[in-house]
Amino acid sequence: MSAASARRTALAVLGGALMLAGCAANNPSSWSQAQPTKRTPMTVKLEQLPLPGDRVAIAVYNFTDQTGQFKPTEGVQTLSRAVTQGATSILVKALQEAGNHGWFTVIERERLDNLLRERAVIREMRAAYLGEKTLNRQALPPLLFAGILLEGGIIGYDSNTKSGGLGARFLGIGGSTQYREDTVTVYLRAVSVKTGEVLSTISVRKSIASIGLDANTFRYVAFKDLLELEAGVAYNEPDALALQQAIEAAVYGLVIEGASTDLWCIATTPEGGEALLRSYYAQRDNIDAAAVLLPRRADGSTITGACPPRAALQPAPRVSQRPTGPALAAGSRLPAPILSYGSSAAPAMGAPPARGATPSATPRPQQNAAPNIPAMTRATPPGGAATPPTATPRAPGASGGG
Repeated sequence: MSAASARRTALAVLGGALMLAGCAANNPSSWSQAQPTKRTPMTVKLEQLPLPGDRVAIAVYNFTDQTGQFKPTEGVQTLSRAVTQGATSILVKALQEAGNHGWFTVIERERLDNLLRERAVIREMRAAYLGEKTLNRQALPPLLFAGILLEGGIIGYDSNTKSGGLGARFLGIGGSTQYREDTVTVYLRAVSVKTGEVLSTISVRKSIASIGLDANTFRYVAFKDLLELEAGVAYNEPDALALQQAIEAAVYGLVIEGASTDLWCIATTPEGGEALLRSYYAQRDNIDAAAVLLPRRADGSTITGACPPRAALQPAPRVSQRPTGPALAAGSRLPAPILSYGSSAAPAMGAPPARGATPSATPRPQQNAAPNIPAMTRATPPGGAATPPTATPRAPGASGGG
């Protein structure tokens, strides 16, 4: 290759690179559009959790950065934190995603002062415009309260826990790759509001990877003609995304370990609950699922995390109506002695009233009319047969006394 052709080649490559850089800087089509946050694999596992026996009311006041570390930089001092300061919002979202919004009733506590101020404004406006001296509880009901508090935070951020690289060069042409890994640690605990007891604790670690690739050329193509080319790309896992996965894994572990200690139960079969527990503990302890030893109760029974079967509700007893007319054949037996006043049926003593009947709708007997009382079977006396009582009808207009 002659010096002139090499020079033309180098100029063409340099001009093409400059043109591409200029087009990329001014082309609006290269700007990315805003998109919803992508679902992580832990998000999918949270949403696919079976529903609980009963929803758990839970509150989060704050879930803060307890590391105190700043973002690592090379040669430049910065005041940016190493991890996000909005971990409470990530935790609240993870709690709502558990069981596809079926596991927890999350109660707002992080900005409780704003909530109370807004409720005070509502009370003042209703008093000013409606003249209410006493608050209408239907218009502004009391706040919900939680039975469990979630405490904890981001307790560790370790920079450059693992690093490495690989490169090669031959005759001025080569490439290299670099790898770096940081680690973030999340701690989560559930506390009983009633007793203050720490019910369950979870600790999760998540690595944050950074990878860089580059290729370059540095060689003389002719006398005093130097060709130099360089290209590279780097991928840095977002810190907020890594922290989101760590918090979601902590919530998932809280659900499973809470079920394994009978803190709550999962609405599934015993086989399904046992499979969930074995899968979680096998992944946590890095062992085979068949080697997992499930916890046991004091009576020796194995805890599977599944809710016990609930007794089926028995239907309410129904009151039988007394048959009238031809339906009352000779020798027929009534299910229970029922007194009939006129055309309305009254229930037997101690039995609930019939559906649709009210005490005020039952007509009272006339003062001078004899009530239509059916014959009631007496107990058989010893050594004799039962004889039905006989009633002598009164003459119309007879006095009810004496």
